Amino acid sequence: MNPWLFVRDICLVVRIVGISQARHNLTFSGLPLDEKLQQKNVEPRCGLLVIDLRSGDIVHSLRMEGVVLELYDVVALSGVRRPMAIGFKSDEIRWMVTMG
Repeated sequence: MNPWLFVRDICLVVRIVGISQARHNLTFSGLPLDEKLQQKNVEPRCGLLVIDLRSGDIVHSLRMEGVVLELYDVVALSGVRRPMAIGFKSDEIRWMVTMG
């Protein structure tokens, strides 16, 4: 695994790693990451990598493009087969979320 990526992960039989593009602000400017990406002629990207812990190989990947530039957390939902996200602009939020 490349140590120059911003990663967030969880540990399972495989490791699921979230990779994020660097933030472009004063706090994160001039990091060795920028230079390393430039040296390798690699564009920063956002997505998920599934890494086989036995071999260290990336066995699956998911690239996220568009407005999503950064992942803040990676979570495995035990027993969940088809998770979904609910937006605030649809009626689904009214009958899916209960405030008690």
